[in-house]
Amino acid sequence: MSGIRDTAVRIYHRLRGSAAGTVPVGSWIERHALGLVAAATAAVLLVVFYFPIATVFVEAVVVDGAITAEPLVDVLTSEFYLVDIFWFTTYQALLSTVASVALGLPAAWILARFEFPGRELLRSLTILPFVMPSIMVAIGFVATFGRNGTLNTVLEAAGLPTVELLFTLPAIVIAHAFYNAPLVARVTTAAWESVDAAAIETARSLGASPTRAFYDVVVPQLLPAIAIGATLTFVFTFASFPIVLALGGFQLATVEVFVYSRIRNLAYAEAAALAAVETVISLGLTYLYLRYEGRKRGDGQGANPQPRRSVWPASWTPGAIGTRAIIAGYAVVVLGVFVVPIASMVLTSFTGGSGGLTLEHYRFLLERQQTGASYQVRPLPAVWNSLLFGAGTLLIAVPMGVVLAVLTTRSFRGRAAIDALTMAPLAVSGIVVGLGLLRGLVFGVEILGTRIQVTGAVAIVAAHAVGAYPFVTRSVAPLLGNLDSRLVESARSLGATRARALVDIELPLVAAGVVAGAAFAFAISIGEFDSTVVLAEGSASYTMPVAVERYLGRRLGPATAMGCLLLGVTSLSFVVIERFGNRYGGQGGF
Repeated sequence: MSGIRDTAVRIYHRLRGSAAGTVPVGSWIERHALGLVAAATAAVLLVVFYFPIATVFVEAVVVDGAITAEPLVDVLTSEFYLVDIFWFTTYQALLSTVASVALGLPAAWILARFEFPGRELLRSLTILPFVMPSIMVAIGFVATFGRNGTLNTVLEAAGLPTVELLFTLPAIVIAHAFYNAPLVARVTTAAWESVDAAAIETARSLGASPTRAFYDVVVPQLLPAIAIGATLTFVFTFASFPIVLALGGFQLATVEVFVYSRIRNLAYAEAAALAAVETVISLGLTYLYLRYEGRKRGDGQGANPQPRRSVWPASWTPGAIGTRAIIAGYAVVVLGVFVVPIASMVLTSFTGGSGGLTLEHYRFLLERQQTGASYQVRPLPAVWNSLLFGAGTLLIAVPMGVVLAVLTTRSFRGRAAIDALTMAPLAVSGIVVGLGLLRGLVFGVEILGTRIQVTGAVAIVAAHAVGAYPFVTRSVAPLLGNLDSRLVESARSLGATRARALVDIELPLVAAGVVAGAAFAFAISIGEFDSTVVLAEGSASYTMPVAVERYLGRRLGPATAMGCLLLGVTSLSFVVIERFGNRYGGQGGF
C-alpha cells in the first residue's frame, strides 16, 4: 500500500503544479483526450484497412459500374478455382499444419519438462515466426534444397544420388513447418507449464500409471493449446504467399499466388473475387479462434507446476537412455529444418561458383548500386526504403496499438466486438490489403468532384502499419490488464482525468511492453513483402524483401547476400524484443 500512497502523492503534487498554469487540469480537451484519440485511431483504421477491404468486396460484385454476381459465381462454380486453387491451398495448409504440430510438440515437451543451458534463449527464439521475413526463409530453403544447394552438395560428397525438392509440395510444407512450428511450441509450452503437479500426484496415488496419468491429466490441458496453435498455423499457411511463390512458383499456385498473378495481369475483378472468398474464410477461422481463445484465457493453473528434470540424468537407466535418445534425434531434426536453411543462406552468400569463399556477391551489390539502371533493383535504395517505411510504420502503429490496448483492457458493452474488429488485420493477408489500397487509394477515390490519391510510399506505410499495430496491442494489453487498479483509482480520487492517469501512471509501468511492441512493428515492416510487392511503384520504392525476390529470379548469390542484410536488421529487432519483452514475463500476448 505504501507504493500506491507514494504514487498518489506524486500525482497530487503534479496536479497542484499544473493547476497554477494557464490551462486547468479539468479542461475539456484533457477530460476527453482518451475519447478523441480513440476516435482518431478508429478513423485511421477505417481509412487504411476497412475502406480498402470494402473496396475489394465491392469490386468483386461491381463490374463496369453494374452490380453483378458473375465474378463470384465464376469463382465458386469453376472446377479450376475450387479444385486447382482453393482445394490445393487448403490441402497444403492442412499438411503444413500437421507438420508444424508434429515438429512443435516435441519442442514444447523439452522446454516444459527439462532444464538445460540455453533453455531460455531457445524459448525466446519461438517468437521468430513473428519477426523473421518469410521471403528470407524461402531464400534459405532455396539455398538448401536447390539443384546446387547444401543438401545436394552433401549427397554428392557422400556418393548418394541428388534430389530436386524445389517447386515441390514437400519443400513448401517443410518451409511452413520452419515458420510455424515455433508458434505451436510457444503456445503449447505455456499450457504444459501450467499443469498442476498436484493433480498428477493425485492420479498416481489413485493407482494410475505414469502413462495413464499423462493421458488423463496432462493431455486434456494440452489439447486447447494445440488447437489454438493448429488453428493459427492453418490461417497463416492458408494465406501464405512469399514461401509458396519462391518454392512453388505459379505451377503450385495457392489462392494468394493466383491473386497476385491476376493483379499483375490487371484482371482486377477476378483478383477481387478470389480475394473476397479467401478473406471470408480467413475471417471466419480467426473469429472462431478469438472466441475459443477468449474462453480459454486464464484457464491455466500454474500454482504448482511440475519440476523440470535435468537433460543429463543422475543415472543412465534404460528409460533415461531412451528419453535422451529421443531428444538427441529431435535435435538432429531441428538442426536440419531450422539451422541448416539459415546457415545455407549465409554460406551461399560467401560462396562462389567454384565452391570457394568469396565476396563476389556482395561486390555485385556494390556494383549494381553504382552502375545499375533506373529500372534495375539497387541495394541501397532498397535498404533505405525499408528503414524509412519502418520508421513511418512506428509513427502510426505504436500509437494505434497502445490506444487499442487501452480500449480492449477496459470493461464495457461491446468490448469483445471491438477486440475482434481491431484484430481483424491478423486474418487478412497482405496481398488483399495491398489490392484494396491499390484500387481504393493509389488509384484514387473521387469525393465531391475531387480525386483523392495517395502515393505508393504512403500506401506502403499504411499497409505495413495495418499489419504491425495488432502486435503492439498484443504486447501492451496483457501488461495493462495486470496492473493494480488501485493505482488508477488513487490518481482519479485526487482529481486526475482518465487520460492523465494513463499517461502518468499506466504507460510508464508498461514501457517495456511498448518498446517490445515497437520492435515487433519495426521488424514486421522491414520483412513485409505481400502488400509491398503490389504497391511498389517500380524499383525506386522496392524494399529489401522485394529486392531479395527480384534477385532470386535471376541469381541466387546476390539474393542470399541481400537476405543476409535483411537477417542482420531483423536480428537487431529480435534482440530488442527478447530484452524488453521478457522484462514482465514474456512477449505480451505472444
